[in-house]
Amino acid sequence: MDMSSHNPPSALSRTSGHVISAHDQIVRALAQEILTGALAPGDKLPLEADLLERFGVSRTALREALKTLSAKGFLNVKTRVGTRVSDRVHWNFFDKEVLAWRVAIGMDAQFRQHLAEVRRSLEPTAAALAARHRTAADLAAMHEALAWMRRESASAHDFARADLALHLAIGAASQNPMIRSVAGVIETALLEAFTLSPPTKAPDLHQETVEAHANIVDRIAAGDEAGAAQAMLAVIEAGYQRVEAEQSPVS
Repeated sequence: MDMSSHNPPSALSRTSGHVISAHDQIVRALAQEILTGALAPGDKLPLEADLLERFGVSRTALREALKTLSAKGFLNVKTRVGTRVSDRVHWNFFDKEVLAWRVAIGMDAQFRQHLAEVRRSLEPTAAALAARHRTAADLAAMHEALAWMRRESASAHDFARADLALHLAIGAASQNPMIRSVAGVIETALLEAFTLSPPTKAPDLHQETVEAHANIVDRIAAGDEAGAAQAMLAVIEAGYQRVEAEQSPVS
């Protein structure tokens, strides 16, 4: 890829401006109410007639939307009992849309902790596997992302996108399709987390963060599985602690 272009790695490009269908509007609105607790687990959904009036849609569109929410684990539909909000344990956070909706309402301390726990269990293993299986193309993608991270003129958002591109490149280099799939699912949450406390605001912190990531790539390039895993874990911990220090209220 031409690093002289004005955008970070294209793997993170997004499409926008599309028209949201009636089905999607209903799904997003009800999902948000469930995720925020406005509709709590065990609550019964309003009557169909009330929902039809609220959203101004056809019965078919409403029923399809409720089916979608049921498939994502949000709703439990029982004949002659009605539709109720399912317990949180059934919500499918490995559904990209569900995770994106959860991120959109804000990353509270518990959510940040849960994300860090997933990263600790997944990414060091991905780095170790990348050290075992990496190709020249994989390393080129990692170095490209590092080059973007090193740019002193990069905005906080561009730095976060490049940071994410590096982590996704490492996941791809693992040659494990399951790891790559999970990394793809949590991509939205990772980007938001990387944006919460960008190291670009302090030159020393910026350089320290980039070098810590470069160490991961160096260990991967050297085929050092244990070293790559340890370097990745160190990066995860440093980022988590930095975010928590900034997000925690001052006493």
